[in-house]
Amino acid sequence: MTDSVLSTSAQLTKPARQELSSGQELSAEQAFSSEKLAALAKQVHLWAAEAGFQECGIVNPDLEEDTERLQAWLDKQHHGEMSYLAANADKRRDPYLLVPGSCRIISVRMDYTPPAFSALKVLNSPEKAYIARYTLGRDYHKMMRKRLTQLGKRIAEAAGTMGYRAFVDSAPVMERPIAQQAGIGWTGKHTLILNRHAGSWFFLGELLIDLPLPTDPPIEKQHCGSCTACLDICPTKAFSGPYELNATRCISYLTIEKKGAIPEELRPLMGNRIFGCDDCQLVCPWNRFAKHTAEADFHPRHQLDDVSLIDLFNWDETTFLKRTEGSAIRRTGYQGWLRNIAVALGNSGGGNEIIAALEAKRPHCSEMVIEHIDWAINRLTKGTTLLSPIQLK
Repeated sequence: MTDSVLSTSAQLTKPARQELSSGQELSAEQAFSSEKLAALAKQVHLWAAEAGFQECGIVNPDLEEDTERLQAWLDKQHHGEMSYLAANADKRRDPYLLVPGSCRIISVRMDYTPPAFSALKVLNSPEKAYIARYTLGRDYHKMMRKRLTQLGKRIAEAAGTMGYRAFVDSAPVMERPIAQQAGIGWTGKHTLILNRHAGSWFFLGELLIDLPLPTDPPIEKQHCGSCTACLDICPTKAFSGPYELNATRCISYLTIEKKGAIPEELRPLMGNRIFGCDDCQLVCPWNRFAKHTAEADFHPRHQLDDVSLIDLFNWDETTFLKRTEGSAIRRTGYQGWLRNIAVALGNSGGGNEIIAALEAKRPHCSEMVIEHIDWAINRLTKGTTLLSPIQLK
């Protein structure tokens, strides 16, 4: 990528980066004065807003303690099949290794709450499909990366010279600790970043630059108090405690990242959630302050915010690929999609129509999906007790 080629005039060694973050003045050899850098940093915040980001912060992160916590979490095998989380520990500790010569990170957030049909109404309608709010529209990765790259170009033009590269879930970047140190928010007990004005309904992205801009103050105080709503609501009890998620029990992991069979003991607890889960966010008091996104790309497509399980289950692979083009839902694949819906149909309490649809789909599925279909048919035949409705306190 051309935007990742760094200029040499503003490159700094790691000791130099540390000196600058301590407030020492730039040396005479540096291309930019401290006054110019401070003025440029103010402009960066304005330009980020013009690019569609609700907030940004400039940071020179120290991630030593965060990588130690990550390793302790990995040692507990809480990451399941996500082996990529155990790779590139050196780059997670020092993200500047991803872009040699870089010395600052611009962390941004972009709200994604869509003007969609009520999440609670869908969750409390077992015949409907619940899809995580972040993926009702188009995939955010490309759009945010494009916006970040445009922001980098604008800064480079103003500075006269600057190397930069944008990241949005595309590299071993510890985006949440970086966001907290950049002043975007604090880490909630559900492990997501919380913001006083937006709750947790936003995406994060990073722009690595080789210009030593002054940094923004971090968020050091937690604002969750004694609240444990997010921990208590989790359908599968995936939280082993505050700030610690056992991903192997998380519905988002089970429906997106896991490639094989979903453990039987967890299937009844998944309800009608077929791609991701938002329960811990839906009950968070801070999300009362979240605002609907103005980004049309994040608005629901194909009525995915209010659609029946049986309609989605009847999609053939061609329809699946067409309807999920440009969507994060593609990540689970067609067989994973059918697996997830089969579990939800088994939890629906549906009658003969549902059983007939499951039986009709059976000959066209992989062995993995067939096993989930048989589980669902058996559960429906025996009769099931539906989960209690979700309510906000």
